[in-house]
Amino acid sequence: MTPSNPDPNDPAPPRDLFVDWVRQATPYIHAHRGRTFVIVFGGEAVADPRFPDLVHDIALLHGLGIRLVLVHGARPQIEARLAGRGAQLRYVNGLRITDQTALACVKEAAGVVRVEIEALLSLGLANSPMAGVRIPVVSGNFVTARPLGVIEGVDYAHTGAVRRIDRQTLRAVLDQGAVALMPPLGYSPTGEVFNLSAADVARGAAVALGADKLIFLTEDPAGGASPDSEARNLPQDLLGPNLLARDIDALLAAASAIPEDVAQCLRAGAEACRNGIRRVHLVQRRRGGALLRELLTPDGSGTLISAEPYEELRPARIDDVTGILELLRPLEDRGVLVRRSRERLETEIDRFFLTERDGLITACAALYPYPSAGMAELACVAVHQDYRATGRGDRLLAHMEDIARASGIERLFVLTTQTAHWFRERGFEPASLGALPMERQALYNFQRNSQVYIKAL
Repeated sequence: MTPSNPDPNDPAPPRDLFVDWVRQATPYIHAHRGRTFVIVFGGEAVADPRFPDLVHDIALLHGLGIRLVLVHGARPQIEARLAGRGAQLRYVNGLRITDQTALACVKEAAGVVRVEIEALLSLGLANSPMAGVRIPVVSGNFVTARPLGVIEGVDYAHTGAVRRIDRQTLRAVLDQGAVALMPPLGYSPTGEVFNLSAADVARGAAVALGADKLIFLTEDPAGGASPDSEARNLPQDLLGPNLLARDIDALLAAASAIPEDVAQCLRAGAEACRNGIRRVHLVQRRRGGALLRELLTPDGSGTLISAEPYEELRPARIDDVTGILELLRPLEDRGVLVRRSRERLETEIDRFFLTERDGLITACAALYPYPSAGMAELACVAVHQDYRATGRGDRLLAHMEDIARASGIERLFVLTTQTAHWFRERGFEPASLGALPMERQALYNFQRNSQVYIKAL
C-alpha cells in the first residue's frame, strides 16, 4: 500500500494541534495582510523582562505583511527619573502636570525607551525568533500638539493633547515596509515639547491613518496587571469580550473599579470608533501570546470595542452561499440535515438568516412560509461547532419567530430526526404529519421518517 493510495480501513491519524491552529489562523493571516494596525503599550511592558517575547510577536505580525504603528508609554521610566531628583508627577482631576523638571525626565525616558525598542526590533541572532529578520524602524516628529493650558484654575504646563498627526509622512514610512514608532511626545510650531498620553497619540494616529485596528496592551487585572496593582481585585469579566462605543461612558460611570489608565484606553477607543475605526482591542499584555490570540483566533483573548455589534444577525446574501454550505456540511454528513446543493441554496438564499462574527458564519436558519395555512417551516437550523451552547441558536430562533409573527404566521413547524429535544425544550410540541400544510405533506420524505413538531406563536 503506497502513501498515495491509503488503506480506507486504517484509523484516522491523530489530530495535530499545531496544524489545526495554523489552519484556523490562515483566514486571519489573509485578512490582515496589508492592513494597518496601531499598537500601544506602556513603559511597564518595556521594563518587563519578557518584553522580548512581545517584540517577537510584533515581528511576526510585520512578517505577515501587516503595516504597524507602535506607540509606547514611559510612565515607570519617567517616575524613576523623577524619584532620582526627589520629585514626582502631580495629578489633578486625573490629569498630570508636567513642569520643567518633569519635562526633562519625560524627554530622557522617552529617548531611552525608544532606543530599547529599536534595539530589540534589530535583533537578528541565530536560534532566536528574530533570526534572519530585518525590521526598519522609523521615529520622528509625527505629532503636532497643543498645551492643555489652564483648566479650572490649574496650569498643566507642558502637558498637551494631540492637535494633528502627519499622516502623509506616516503613510510613506509604512509604504516603505518600516515600522513607525511614536513616543508620547508632541511638538508645537513654536518649538515646544509636550508630554502626551500614549492613548491619545494612538487614537490620533489610528484616526489619521484610517487604521483597520487600534490595539491597547493593557496593564490592569482585566488586561494583565502587575501583582502590586491596587486594582488587582478587579473582576476579570468586568469589561467582557465585547463593548459598544456608545456604552463606554455609562460603563465608566458605573464601574469605579476601572483604573484610570484603562479608562483612558476605553475613552480613546470609543472616540476612535466614533471617528471611523471599526475595531479597537484591549488585550491582556502579560498573558503570553495574547496579542497573537486576539488577532489570529476566532474568539480572541481580550475586549473588542466597536461602533456596531461585533456579531451581526442579518438576512443571507448570495455571497454567503459558500459559508453556509461549510456550516451545513458536517450536519448533513451526520444525517442531521437534508443535503442541499449549491444550486438549490442559491435559489433559496432569500429564505435564510444568519449570524456572522468577523467574517465567519456562526449560525443560520431558513423560513419557508405557507400563508394559506398560517404556518411556516423552520429549516436548516445550524450552529457552528465552536459556538454551540453559547445561546446563538436561541437568539436565531427568537429572530425567526419575530419574522414569522410579523408576516402573520401563527404556527411554526420543524421536521427533525436527531434534535427533537432541543426544539421541545423551546416550546415545540409533537404533531402528526397530517397537521402540516398539504403542500408540505406532499414533499415529506418517508425514508427519512422525520418527526414533526409545531409551536404556536
